[in-house]
Amino acid sequence: MKHLLFILLLGILFLLPINAQARVIDGIAAIVNDEIITLQDLYRESGTILSEAEKNGKLDQDARFKIRQTVLDRLVEKRLVDQKVKELGIKVGEDEVRQAIEDVRKQNNMPDQAALVAALAQQGITFDQYRAQLQEQLEKLKLVSQEVRAKIQVGEQEMREFYDANPSRFSEEETFLARHIFFRINEKAPADEVKRAMGNVLMVLAETKSGKDFAELAKKHSEDPAAKKDGGNLGQFKKGDMLPELENVITAMKPGEVSELVKTPAGLHIVKLEERSKGKLKDFESVKAQIEDIIYKKKSEERFSAWAKELRSKASIEVKELKGLL
Repeated sequence: MKHLLFILLLGILFLLPINAQARVIDGIAAIVNDEIITLQDLYRESGTILSEAEKNGKLDQDARFKIRQTVLDRLVEKRLVDQKVKELGIKVGEDEVRQAIEDVRKQNNMPDQAALVAALAQQGITFDQYRAQLQEQLEKLKLVSQEVRAKIQVGEQEMREFYDANPSRFSEEETFLARHIFFRINEKAPADEVKRAMGNVLMVLAETKSGKDFAELAKKHSEDPAAKKDGGNLGQFKKGDMLPELENVITAMKPGEVSELVKTPAGLHIVKLEERSKGKLKDFESVKAQIEDIIYKKKSEERFSAWAKELRSKASIEVKELKGLL
């Protein structure tokens, strides 16, 4: 779908855990337009969240109570949305559910449905449960599309204003052009051999610092086989393309500077930064769709929040006093 981030947001809002271990307790947690949310519902839905939270340490009673109160609030909102889906007669066809399942399988690089079933089983969810859950999500998406998405517009002017106000978000990455002289040092070699090798390394380092032609020194001294031809040319690269040890040094240098010795798992390097180019601002038209999605997502979140608040204000909701029950 076009606005995938918004869909993911809805997934978080509506996809409550279903694999929690239920604790059978009679009682009413809340009443939403004459529909009951039981304490059993609350314990079932909050069980997994509590278990995850307690992996970092035992929770006291107040912390457990606050989590259950938060889950109850989500259950109330979920029940209101379910009721609205029924009221508006929103339906999802078999083909839509089947396609959604296929999309999930492909996005997770699963070869077939059996792999999906196995992955669900590891989470304590059956395929039928997941299918029902997915169908419910699709119904919610249709509801929100009807009640929220259709009422949102993103204008050309606000997209251009966002573009002008955030140049760093729409610029190409900075690039670097560097050379290196590489030395392979065997630290397990006899001490006198290591000493001789380091003496040679330090001599070459001094020559690079004195201003001698770096490419010629690389051709003569580097143990990188390609250096004989390219003078130690590392090519053009962006952050993330190089070994972290080299990148940390290079990104802190100015063009023309020569580094001190840099140690990597491969050996020792002397690096010279030839050029660094600031990323150019991308053309507005090339990032227009991206900007539209960013603004749309923000507006969607704001609109959904207002819509859910309005839905709640018009409903008859009674939340029971739970302090003594939880």
